[in-house]
Amino acid sequence: MNHKAKPANATETGLHGDCLTVRYDRGLPVVIDGQSIAIPEGRITALIGPNGSGKSTLLKTLARQLTPETGQVVLDGRDIASLSRLQFARRVGMLFQENVAPAGLTIEDLVYHGRYGHRRLFESFTPEDRAAVEHALQMADIVHLRHRPVGRLSAGQKQLAWIAMALAQETQYLFLDEPTTFLDLAHQFDVMDLIHKLNRKLGKTVVLVVHDLNLAARYADHIFALREGRIVAYGTPPEVLTVETLRSVFDIEAHIVRDEGTGLFFCVPTGKARHTTTEL
Repeated sequence: MNHKAKPANATETGLHGDCLTVRYDRGLPVVIDGQSIAIPEGRITALIGPNGSGKSTLLKTLARQLTPETGQVVLDGRDIASLSRLQFARRVGMLFQENVAPAGLTIEDLVYHGRYGHRRLFESFTPEDRAAVEHALQMADIVHLRHRPVGRLSAGQKQLAWIAMALAQETQYLFLDEPTTFLDLAHQFDVMDLIHKLNRKLGKTVVLVVHDLNLAARYADHIFALREGRIVAYGTPPEVLTVETLRSVFDIEAHIVRDEGTGLFFCVPTGKARHTTTEL
C-alpha cells in the first residue's frame, strides 16, 4: 500500500510522530520534511531508503535524540519532550551505531548498565535487577560470554551484547539503527533472529533502520520507505517491496522472487533504473 505519508494515530496508546520537520542545525537543509508516522504496536517495523533519505534521522527523532523543529512525538498519549530522562528510559530502549564500551568492561557489566532507568544514584542492584540481566543474557544466548571483555568480542557478539543491554531495560519499545551493518551473514541471522524472538515472545515493539532489503522482507511486519526526507510508501513487505517502489525509492530495477517452499520472497537487483521518479 503506497501513500505520501502515514497519518498519525490519535489514540492514547502507542507511538506516533505528527508533522515532523527535522534539521541538524539552523541554516542546514531539512532532513525530515513535515512527516507523520504511527508505529504499529507489538510488531517489527523497518525503515528503509537510500543513503541520506532521513531514515536514521527519523529514528533518532522518535528516540528523542533529536528535537523536531516542528511537530511532536507522542508516546502513550504524552509528548516525549515532557517525559523525564528516566521516564523515557523505562519505556524505550535504543541502540545506535555510536555506542562504545569503556576498556575492560565485561559483557555482564555492560548489560547491567541497562538497569540505570530502574535505579537511583548509588543505589545497589536489587534481585529484580539481577533477574533482568540474567534474562537478557539468556535471551541473547551469551551467558557463556558474560565475563569476557567487550573489547575482545567479535562484531556479531558485540551487537548481541548491546542488544542484551537494551533488553535489560525491560522497555516496551526497542529502537535499533542498522543493527546488522558490517556483520557476516551468520551473525546477521543471529542478531535478526534475536530481534524476532524479542518481538514474538516478549511482545516488544521494534523499530529498526535496515539497509538489506531482504532482511526487511524476511523479518519486518511493516515497512516505511523514505526518500529525500519523505515517507513515500508504507505497508507490509509485499506491499512496499515492489518493482515500482524499488525503482522510485532506490533508482534500481529489481526482480521480486518468491520461494514457494518457505513463502519467503527476495529482492534481486538487476541494475540502475533507466527512468526514475520520486512520485509514487
